[in-house]
Amino acid sequence: MIFDKKSSKHLPNHVAFIMDGNRRWAKIKNLQIIEGHKKGSEVVKKIVKKSIEFKIKYLTFFSFSTENWNRSNSEIFKLQSLLRFYLESEKEIFVKERIRFSFIGDIDKFDPKIKIDIMNLKKITSKFNRLHLTLALNYGSRNEILNALRVLNKKNIKNINEQDISKNLMTSDLPDPDFVIRTSGEKRLSNFLLWQIAYSELYFTKTLWPDFSTQKYISALKNYISRKRRFGGD
Repeated sequence: MIFDKKSSKHLPNHVAFIMDGNRRWAKIKNLQIIEGHKKGSEVVKKIVKKSIEFKIKYLTFFSFSTENWNRSNSEIFKLQSLLRFYLESEKEIFVKERIRFSFIGDIDKFDPKIKIDIMNLKKITSKFNRLHLTLALNYGSRNEILNALRVLNKKNIKNINEQDISKNLMTSDLPDPDFVIRTSGEKRLSNFLLWQIAYSELYFTKTLWPDFSTQKYISALKNYISRKRRFGGD
C-alpha cells in the first residue's frame, strides 16, 4: 500500500496541474513538437488512473492558455487535432470509470467540430461523480476575474465580497485546488486560477511534463501530505 489509512486522509481533494515542458522534451529528443504534446497526453491518462486509485476527487489540467494562440498556425492546428483525438479516444474510459468531464475557458475560437466533441463529452458525463476532470482551454485567469466583475456589475450588486466573485467564476461548481503542481522547472503561475489558488500548496519540479511519471506524482503527493496547511494562520 502506497499510502496508509492515516496518510490517505490527508491527500488533496483537488489537484491542479500546469503541464509545462512538452515542447522542450520534443526538442531535446529531436522530435516534432507535437510528439511532446502526444507524450504529455499519455501522462494525463496515467495521472487520472492513479488519482482514481487514491480517491482524489478533482483534477484540473491547464491544457491551452489564451497565450498559446501566439504559437504557429501549424502547432495550433496539431494541438486542436490532438485534443479532439483525446476526447474521442477517452470517451469510453470516462463512461466506464464514471468520470465527469468539464472545461473552463472560452472555446469559441476552437474548431467547430472540437467544440461539439467538448460539449458532447460534458453532457454524457454530467451525472458522474467518481472523479471530476476539468480541462482549462483557451483559459486566462485575469480575464476570468474581469468577466466575473462585469457580470456582477450588470447585476448591479453593491458591496461585492469574495463569495460574490467566487460564485461568478468559471470554477463556481468546483472546490478550490488544494495542491498545484508545475513541471519543467519554471516557478510561476502563468495566469492560472489566480483567485482560486490563494491558499493552495504549490509544488515545482524540474521534470518535464512528458517525463512526469506516476512515481513522481506519488512523490509530489507525499510532499503535500508532509506539509501543515495553515490557511493564513500561525
